[in-house]
Amino acid sequence: IIVDTYGGWGAHGGGVFSGKDPTKVDRSAAYAARWVAKSLVKAGICKRCLVQVAYAIGVARPLSLLIQPYGTSEFTERELLEITNANFDLRPGVIMRELDLKRPIYQATAENGHFGHAEFPWEQERTINIPAHLKAKLVTPTVTVKKAGFVSGVTAPEHRVPAQ
Repeated sequence: IIVDTYGGWGAHGGGVFSGKDPTKVDRSAAYAARWVAKSLVKAGICKRCLVQVAYAIGVARPLSLLIQPYGTSEFTERELLEITNANFDLRPGVIMRELDLKRPIYQATAENGHFGHAEFPWEQERTINIPAHLKAKLVTPTVTVKKAGFVSGVTAPEHRVPAQ
């Protein structure tokens, strides 16, 4: 399941996606974790991250939520949790509603994989609202514009422009 869904990178608890309805967190929380990770990276909060969520039967809120940025964030893990909790409600019912998981989309996931396809709602990054007391830590992403018109991820201080 890992190679089929994450391309060989990622941790998973051993459950499967296909064949489970969206009320099962094996499926819905995996989609939500992808959504959270993509949103944090897109917002420039980190360059890479792993989102780990753990649930217990009969308990709506996750027992555990871990955001691992692998040293690519200016924020501490506690601050990343605060940002995530301020922007995402990871209760299974809310995930199902916000990602519209009751609509018939699962044949497409079985045919083409669960991740990396723009038509799935968990692939659409959410705009992240950073709590005011943490905004100063966010470094605006920059890119370097080279003479030939190419854009590079490496920044030279004399050529900084805001990323678009």
